[in-house]
Amino acid sequence: MTQSKRLFCFGFGFTARVLASRLRGRGWSIAATCRTEEKRDKLRGDGVAAHLFDRDRPLDDASAALDGATCILSSVPPDAAGDPVLNQHRTDIAALAGDRAPWIGYLSTTGVYGTRNGGWVDEDSDLTPTGERGRRRVAAEDRWLELWRDHALPVHLFRLAGIYGPGRNQVEQVRAGRARRVVKQGQVFSRTHVDDIATVLEASIEKPDPGRAYNVCDDEAAPPQDVVAYACDLLGIEPPPEIPFEEAEMTDMGRSFYADNKRVRNDRIKQELGVDLAYPTYREGLRALIGSA
Repeated sequence: MTQSKRLFCFGFGFTARVLASRLRGRGWSIAATCRTEEKRDKLRGDGVAAHLFDRDRPLDDASAALDGATCILSSVPPDAAGDPVLNQHRTDIAALAGDRAPWIGYLSTTGVYGTRNGGWVDEDSDLTPTGERGRRRVAAEDRWLELWRDHALPVHLFRLAGIYGPGRNQVEQVRAGRARRVVKQGQVFSRTHVDDIATVLEASIEKPDPGRAYNVCDDEAAPPQDVVAYACDLLGIEPPPEIPFEEAEMTDMGRSFYADNKRVRNDRIKQELGVDLAYPTYREGLRALIGSA
């Protein structure tokens, strides 16, 4: 008998929703966690088996919730106390080890590499995060990999660059009048369209390689001010003036993103998973978003 396919998502944000939508179209059932009863009821109304979960609220019955999962995806970020999913449910997930152990994907970030002053990193580069958030991610990655090392669970790491897509992109920022062109000399960022992330996850599910890490980004790291200017060009409006980084009013969180300056290689997703990016640069991605608006 063919095993029914079921995706369980710890966290149901931007990326998880896109992946879930694709898999549902292929006949998969979807389960996910959320933090409020209102969101749970909405998800259940949409056909998602929703469960309440948060740092201080574990799943009511983890064994039942995870039963039958053929894939588990976690997009819950670590906090000062560690990874909330593993802190609450490591034992429950470890109990899934065996002949039908589910594929497990953990969504991390390219922030684990820290800064390279504009130089290149790949999946074999040292993990030298520059800030506390990056250090938490490195620790969380290692804890997820322990499930592979200690229990032979097929864990995979996906180090995501800056995510954009429908409703979350520079075109929308420009239209809303919130886009700024902050310039820091030599600064570049890598990006990835949410549809390409979903493609990578699907490819990994079809071709698992336990313990493997993948950089998920497009082919061109670019200065952020160039992306804003291109969005303005697509909309036929004048770009906002450039603001030197030193003079820009920014939150501590916003300023921290500029501490890392690197270019991220994505050869592994192409060579090992056979992924052909739909949006190899921000230009293709933004043009498609303009066209779908």
